[in-house]
Amino acid sequence: MDTGRLPIWLKFLDETSKVVTTLTAVVILYTRSAGVAYFVTGAVLCSGLAKVVKRAIRQERPPQQSGRKVTYGMPSSHACTCTFFATYITFACLQLPVHPALPRSAILAPVVVLPWTFMIVMSRVQLGHHTWPQVAAGSALGACCASFWFKLWMDDASGVRTTTWAVEAMIESWVDQ
Repeated sequence: MDTGRLPIWLKFLDETSKVVTTLTAVVILYTRSAGVAYFVTGAVLCSGLAKVVKRAIRQERPPQQSGRKVTYGMPSSHACTCTFFATYITFACLQLPVHPALPRSAILAPVVVLPWTFMIVMSRVQLGHHTWPQVAAGSALGACCASFWFKLWMDDASGVRTTTWAVEAMIESWVDQ
């Protein structure tokens, strides 16, 4: 699809990976939080999983008017990663305290993240990069990965936040050296 003729909001959504990557880097540097680093690690792993599944399924992308992406389309990596972000951030806002470096209003992040994710997923079809089943599969994979990753962070079978403490202790030991 010719991006020169697209509405500005669709052009913005088409470049979302750059915006999200930049915002994520800023939050990591600003908070210096083990929890944020863990979250980003999960998002990267989820995106990698989507690419592995994409290569295994090998489903073509929809035909495009100009040019052709050389990668496969099922599942959508954008939908997967964005849904991971939205799901994990929502869980974190509902179940974790706000990081001391962030304003208390950060708890309202899902109010921005959820509609933004929906618009990104919709734009992947509107831009001709994916089909509805491809973005649905990507979204489902992202939500499952985020649920698993958040649960792993939160507790073990006894409800104790052991992963949290272990990761934070490991990072503190690196910083102290």
